[in-house]
Order: sequence, then structure tokens, then C-alpha cells
Amino acid sequence: MSIVSLTTDFGTRDGNVGVMKGVIWGIDPTIQIADISHEINPQDVYAASLVLDRQVWYFPPGTVHVVVVDPGVGTARRPIAAKLGVHYFVAPDNGVLSSLYERAEKNVWEIKTVHTDNPKYWLPEISNVFHGRDIFSPVGAYLAAGVPLEELGSVITDPMRFTIPQPQRTEEKVVGEVINIDNFGNVATNIRVEHIAGMGDVKVTIAGRTIEGLVKAFGEGELGEMVALFDSFGYLSVAVVNGSASSGLHSKVGDPVEVVSL
Repeated sequence: MSIVSLTTDFGTRDGNVGVMKGVIWGIDPTIQIADISHEINPQDVYAASLVLDRQVWYFPPGTVHVVVVDPGVGTARRPIAAKLGVHYFVAPDNGVLSSLYERAEKNVWEIKTVHTDNPKYWLPEISNVFHGRDIFSPVGAYLAAGVPLEELGSVITDPMRFTIPQPQRTEEKVVGEVINIDNFGNVATNIRVEHIAGMGDVKVTIAGRTIEGLVKAFGEGELGEMVALFDSFGYLSVAVVNGSASSGLHSKVGDPVEVVSL
């Protein structure tokens, strides 16, 4: 069984996701398609990279992940496909795979990237504004159907990447930043449990608010209470029990977060 996942900033109203699935099934109707997200904020390549890094590794080996968050569609930016460990990715070369390359390097996985410049694996007619349908979907389908990565185009060693911000630790504190705000208004930071190892009980300061101590689950706080905890992906997050921390804090991606010992 071949699996293709889809991640876009298209939403679902206009049918763009549906036609991508139609293209994939037109090439191989046995492919199973999974939707990771189609609610990435428009053109938010950085957010898409973080969402992918949280989700894709739970898929079976050999899964092809098609990613279309592509503000440069129709320009000189390259369409690419990559093998990172046991997973494959098809995406615009705009940095959207940055977090994934970083994880692959950290784990010493196999990394191979091609510029998908072989039109044999595109649709016959190419729109300048919908490469998700005309290039990425067919390339993903052919890859899932067994076409070798190298046949899709020219091998490259310089995919575009941006720097993923890392927390900074001193003897007294850890300083990080907000990296994601989810649908519930939970505010995730780039601080992980290993970054505060040995600090004991801590307090978290964000957007002028200080939260003393961490809880292990949302239900350990009182209704409406703002709490800090590690989320299901291991990132320090701030939440309001049955509410929205983002609304209360008026926080945004990039805001500083400070953790110090109590």
C-alpha cells in the first residue's frame, strides 16, 4: 500500500485539495491519501515546516509527503523532491522542509534531494499559479507508485533552508520564543524538556505574565487558569484550561519566553 500525505494553505472551500487528490488517483487509484493540514496560514512557510516536523514521522516508512505552501509559485524557485531517512517529500524549494532537513541531519539519516525538472512526471499543461495540481501532485503520485527519486530530476545539494531558532541557556535561565499557536489558542515555544534539565521547579514568563510551576496535564489546572506544560510533541507550552492562552496573552509567533528556577 502506497501513502501520500497532503499539507497546504489552500483551505477546503475552493476545491483545490480535491483536484490534487484527483490527479494523484488518476495516476494510481490504489494510493491512500491522508490530509495533515490545509489550514496553514496563507504563505506561512515557517509554520508549515514546524507542523510537518511534528506530524510526518508518525507515518509509515515510504510515505510521500506532498507540501504546497508556495508563495513563489510560477517564479524561478525550484520544485524539489527529497528522501529524508525513510520518508519522501515533494515541495517548493522555499525553506518549507527546513525543520525536516535539520532533524534528518541530527539523526544522521540518509538525505537526497532532486530538482524535479523532468516534465515526463508533470501534467501535460502547466499553470503558472497552481503547481500543486500540475507538478507536485503528479510527482508525488509517481514517487509513491515506485518511480525512483533520481528519475524525477537532477540531484541537487543546495535546497533553500532557513535557520530554526534555538533556545539559549545561561546558568540562570533559558530564553526561547513562541513558535506556534494552535487551534485551541495554546502557545507553543521552542523550549523542550532537555533545555531546562536540572533547573528543578521553574517559572515561565511570556508577554508580561509569569506562571509558577508546571503541570502535567490540562486538567491539573482550574477552569480558566493559565498553566505551563509540555505538549504532546515535547515543547513547553502555555494554555488556559478550557480557554485560549493566545487571546489572553495577545501573543504571536516570535515573542520571547523566559524560564527561570523558582
